[in-house]
Amino acid sequence: MRIRQHVNPLRTEYQRRRSFALELPEGREVELEIGCADAQFLFERAAQDSQRIQVGIEIREELVRAVNAQAAARGVEVRALFSNVNVDLDGMFPPGRLARCFVNFPDPWFKTRQKKRRVVDDELIAAIARAVREGGELFFQSDIFELALEAMDAIETRDDLFENAAGPWSFWRAANPYGVRSRREEQCEGDGSPIWRILYYRRDQRVVA
Repeated sequence: MRIRQHVNPLRTEYQRRRSFALELPEGREVELEIGCADAQFLFERAAQDSQRIQVGIEIREELVRAVNAQAAARGVEVRALFSNVNVDLDGMFPPGRLARCFVNFPDPWFKTRQKKRRVVDDELIAAIARAVREGGELFFQSDIFELALEAMDAIETRDDLFENAAGPWSFWRAANPYGVRSRREEQCEGDGSPIWRILYYRRDQRVVA
């Protein structure tokens, strides 16, 4: 199966809002990865704790089908959704339902002229804040410094919503704190490429404008 490396999220077919009726049992933590690709990160998280529900959002539909087939074959609680997160995330989860949100190596669109295609923006941060519970976590990592700095800017400007675990305007200096890695993270570590990480905690739940 040939998998497209990138798709343009601004194409009309990706701008149609999709509705999701997720069955999320009470009493179980829910974690979300934005841009899950083959969901290696989520499968490893599921192996750590089978009681957590792992949800991945991916804009490449063929990858979504492959992830869900693999989850069914393994019998693990990993679910992939075909979605443009910038269009669909708001309303996908009840307020405060997520324990953690991961954004691992997003955006092939690093050129200035492609900025409007990037995933992390002010609207996405507000939508994440609505979905993450008080004290919940938002974790971002990228091997492209400019994109990491731009993500930090989008989050830090809403310091009423998120607190930087490393201090204001600071990158996470230690290794990945979750003990699992996405495929891109493995590649970067194998190549010796730097990885820019940021960890935030959700401040007290309030109405997010």
